[in-house]
Amino acid sequence: MNNIVAAEEFYKVIRNDWTNWAKLINAKKFLVGISGGKDSTVVAALAVKIFGKENVIGVTLPCDGQKDIDDSLEVIRMLGIRHVSIDIGDSVHSIAVSLENNAIDVSKDTKINLPCRIRTAALYAVAQSMDAIVVNTSNLTEDILGYATLWGDTCGSYAPIQGMTVTEVISLGDWLGVPYHLCHKVPVDGLQELTDEEKLGMKYADVDKYIRRNIGSDELKQKVDQLYIRNKFKIDMIHLPGPKFTMLPNNVASKFATGEKA
Repeated sequence: MNNIVAAEEFYKVIRNDWTNWAKLINAKKFLVGISGGKDSTVVAALAVKIFGKENVIGVTLPCDGQKDIDDSLEVIRMLGIRHVSIDIGDSVHSIAVSLENNAIDVSKDTKINLPCRIRTAALYAVAQSMDAIVVNTSNLTEDILGYATLWGDTCGSYAPIQGMTVTEVISLGDWLGVPYHLCHKVPVDGLQELTDEEKLGMKYADVDKYIRRNIGSDELKQKVDQLYIRNKFKIDMIHLPGPKFTMLPNNVASKFATGEKA
């Protein structure tokens, strides 16, 4: 994958920063929304390796069911963590009906983003009731592209992989021993038919080469830059605690190389 930094180095930085932060606020338990995708799987695996499976809670949040629920359940079984399941379908429908009752047409984007925001509310309800910390599962590539729902998957109390590209997250997952079919799973948000890359019109691997090594076509660079500028307000509004990967080389050409959010 031509990674600049080895996965083990990323792990050591995450482990040190996360444990120090947990001690600072006296956090003992950590809660992860398990989608069955690589990001939540890698984050949950990190939490288990660092804090022990007895201190990690996995929450599944289907919306009237979930096509890849078997993947989510496999992650929970593989890690041996406690499982909580909350179907958010009724809550989503209730809000949609209320909009319609107020003569508001529910837009396509609303239908895509509303479940994500309801999931965040559900995660915090579970976490607060179980004295746990909600862990964010966003990565740097998606944040740069603005491919995250504000007050949805942008939320959390600690963000261990927010400074890592998709390519680096996959590499870390491989290093952690996450099954290949989960770590390399085609990214789909589960809220529409298109894959993430189909919706974006770009492959994450190509975007990552630009982020870390300033490699890519002028067309791709321009598109990424435009998306970054258009969506930077999301990054600026939400500053989550998380590791800073200062071991990245200073001579990386891309403006995104540091992983800084501000």
